[in-house]
Amino acid sequence: MPDHTRIPQPILTELRAIAGPENLRLADGDLAVYARDATPLFRGMPDAVIAPADAGQVARILRLATDHGIPVVPRGAGSNLCAGTVPLTGGIVLSTARMGRILEVAPQEMLARAETGVSTLALNDAAAAHRLFYPPDPGSRTVSTIGGNVATCAGGLRGLKYGVTRNYVLGLTVVLPTGEIIRTGGRLWKDVAGYDLTRLITGSEGTLGVITEVTVALLPDPSTSRTGLAYFDSLSQAGRAVAGILAAGVIPSTLEFLDRSCMDAVEQYAHLGLHSDAGALLLFGDDGDEPAVARSFERIAAACEDCGAIAVQTAGDITESEALLTARRCTLPALSRLGSLTILEDASVPRPRLAEMVARIDAIAARHRVTMATFGHAGDGNLHPTCVLESAEDTEGIARAERAFAEVFRTAIELGGTITGEHGVGAAKLPYLEERLGSAQMDLIRRIKTAFDPAGILNPGKLGS
Repeated sequence: MPDHTRIPQPILTELRAIAGPENLRLADGDLAVYARDATPLFRGMPDAVIAPADAGQVARILRLATDHGIPVVPRGAGSNLCAGTVPLTGGIVLSTARMGRILEVAPQEMLARAETGVSTLALNDAAAAHRLFYPPDPGSRTVSTIGGNVATCAGGLRGLKYGVTRNYVLGLTVVLPTGEIIRTGGRLWKDVAGYDLTRLITGSEGTLGVITEVTVALLPDPSTSRTGLAYFDSLSQAGRAVAGILAAGVIPSTLEFLDRSCMDAVEQYAHLGLHSDAGALLLFGDDGDEPAVARSFERIAAACEDCGAIAVQTAGDITESEALLTARRCTLPALSRLGSLTILEDASVPRPRLAEMVARIDAIAARHRVTMATFGHAGDGNLHPTCVLESAEDTEGIARAERAFAEVFRTAIELGGTITGEHGVGAAKLPYLEERLGSAQMDLIRRIKTAFDPAGILNPGKLGS
């Protein structure tokens, strides 16, 4: 047991008895892995990491932690981008890694049940075996867990047409901090009995309970899927094209944008043959039956051309379609090559304010002397301004970036938007939450937190703190 451990030995003995000695980590090297997640600049060393096997073990751990006032931070893959799984006050990190079974795929009911540690991609692959699919498509889908997706209400590239995680969660098994196990919702698409605790827990970022099982709705796998690109001189033109596409009665499955800086980085990284003379790129896609998709693409191309597109390119087959989607999916790793520290944030504004928001972001970056590129979900107004710094040791540069992001968040609110559309609040956005929600709503959130977690042990320093 390392000297810094603040958990008394008798409690460690009980934790070993609950999960097995091989599932309790105390060595400094093991703990360091859990000191941070995918969010840069946030770090907190846990005192112990435990991996329970089921809801019963989770209940015993949480009851013990509540009795002794020990912080507990639930953690899936740690792929979140808001410092939501960083143990800021030490304590126990509760890993869901052992809860990784897909329990059921029910084609007749179009649903699936899975333990919280199942990856998003694995869940979708299991559904695909029955010609079904799970629509939420977060960028970290290959590693992110379904429990983490529910905890953050993850979005993704298909959000415009299909919605986000909360639109597909039918039921949850959740362990409360006081040890009770509750089952919210169930297998029904329609159920209005009582308060909607399923929706409340979805997006609660591990502050109200620990999710151990998820029941999600599935949809029939589309028979056809196509992707295309449109190039514009400016993002303002691309923004007008988005409005034109939607006005034409088309709701694409994918409608994404990259600014010039992102395009240049992606081309240098992946060599996809992107037009080097364009100022902005709009990536679009649709799925369904072939005639409907063909009609959608005709309308999308016409809307883009009406708004001054330099060129419109459509994929000829599924392989080429995947290659085009790579242009969006590899944006973050491409930008990461430009410096040793990459800070990716998100903010959302109403669709008509998208181009204005990007212009404001560019002005903010120039004013604070930071390199900032912007990409995101054009269809729902969700932007991902990304700051790249040459060195993680550049404290003055980091301070400038933080001041720039503070201005970005406040600008989003000013334009009728929000400080986060899909990444979550975590620790990273907490300083701006009251500006977004107001004091009355914050007081209500704190009262809800206290009702679920009277001892305040779950994910302290985050929502409800």
